[in-house]
Amino acid sequence: MEKLQAAIEKARAQREKTEPRAVEPEKRQPRGGKLPAGWAELKPIHVSESHARDNRLISALGGKEAGPFDLLRTRILQQAANNDWKRIALVSPHSECGKTTTVANLIFSFGRQADLHTVVLDLDLRRQGLARVLGVSSSNNMGDVLKGEVDFVEHGRRFGDNVAIGLNSGNIEGASEILQSQKAKSVLDDIQKTFQPDLMVFDMPPLMGTDDNFGFLGNVDCALLLAEAERTTVEQVDIAERQLSELTNVMGIVLNKSHFIDGAYGYGYGYA
Repeated sequence: MEKLQAAIEKARAQREKTEPRAVEPEKRQPRGGKLPAGWAELKPIHVSESHARDNRLISALGGKEAGPFDLLRTRILQQAANNDWKRIALVSPHSECGKTTTVANLIFSFGRQADLHTVVLDLDLRRQGLARVLGVSSSNNMGDVLKGEVDFVEHGRRFGDNVAIGLNSGNIEGASEILQSQKAKSVLDDIQKTFQPDLMVFDMPPLMGTDDNFGFLGNVDCALLLAEAERTTVEQVDIAERQLSELTNVMGIVLNKSHFIDGAYGYGYGYA
């Protein structure tokens, strides 16, 4: 019997080493003892530890590695509270600045904020972006939601009890026209009214190359600019910041992928 029990324990330990574990959101008491209207109807998402590691979702794993994104989350919350900002867009001058990976990591950081409800929407409608990084499939997209063809309650996903997520399935035709439409504005107002989030965070397209941002950013309270160290030029940052300031408030600038740091932020991450 002892030999059998030892064999069972050995097999269990081996299985736990080989089987991917899901990143579990922290258990918390929902606001008012129950989820706000609409939240319980959202289909939950699960991200495995192996997928998190392979896709640089270091915030999903918690602990010291999550520090840079937890710090960014806290700085965002502080400035939002000080200025009464509810809608925050994350924008980059050009592609590959790490914007979507940053947004994905913030999902897990916001999920750890027990008293906070956040809606995160991928409005970079020309690519799959956030869904790909999270490893989550989506049968429709935020374009369908913004056009009023699909209700967000049917489309949205949920991490834990307090982060609602809107994803895309690929390139959406007429992205610019959708984003700057009055219907899109109305849909966002309806989502805010139904889900009553403390914050709405938008993953926006790069500023260069399209006019997607210029027709939409009037719907947000502020924008956070993400730049890529050693690739984004000072001129590009200056132009992007000037363009953003003409459309909305500029919350700050995040310097991503930096190899020259003083240890205060870690993991090649800086905030200004």
